Amino acid sequence: MWDVRFAGPDYAYGTEPNDFLKAQVKQLKGKRVLSLAEGEGRNAVYLAKLGFEVTAVDGSVKGIEKAQKLAQAVGVKVQFIHADLSKFELGNQCWDNIIAIFAPFARPLREKLHQGVVRALKPGGVFLTEAYAPEQIHFGTGGGSDVSTMLSATQLAEELSPLEWKHLQQLERQVVEGQYHTGLAAVVQGVAIKPLIKP
Repeated sequence: MWDVRFAGPDYAYGTEPNDFLKAQVKQLKGKRVLSLAEGEGRNAVYLAKLGFEVTAVDGSVKGIEKAQKLAQAVGVKVQFIHADLSKFELGNQCWDNIIAIFAPFARPLREKLHQGVVRALKPGGVFLTEAYAPEQIHFGTGGGSDVSTMLSATQLAEELSPLEWKHLQQLERQVVEGQYHTGLAAVVQGVAIKPLIKP
């Protein structure tokens, strides 16, 4: 599906970064960022322009190709990795930040990824995400028709325990990101920190 969606010349979700990421980017710590389900590169390229060292993972070859073109056009360096996120190893306490922007995974895989996020963040590291909430199924402005890929603020907090949430909100907002994410939408937004290891 994603290779088909990303095969055209236009960027399916545009080339501008996600609004929530832009609004909360000052919450990110350190230099290293891992972006999950990056797609065509808009968020990774934005962070690289700000000076972050970005590694971006996606399962679509076409998405990675377009992400590389976007990075080259802007003149930034991003490490793009083509990988199946159901099998990709995030690592252990090695990332300053991990982001997941509209990463539509069904619950079993999402829970596994979220467990990996908790392991992979350094103590004090930041997880930043925006996703569609279950109510989005009634809006039809993005996110597909599978409610199992959407999650509530309560689910997000449960799946990412023991992270500490600095910001966690479920709301309706106008999302304008290319042709597939446009219009009023139900979303959940979060910024969480991995607790420091106590001596």
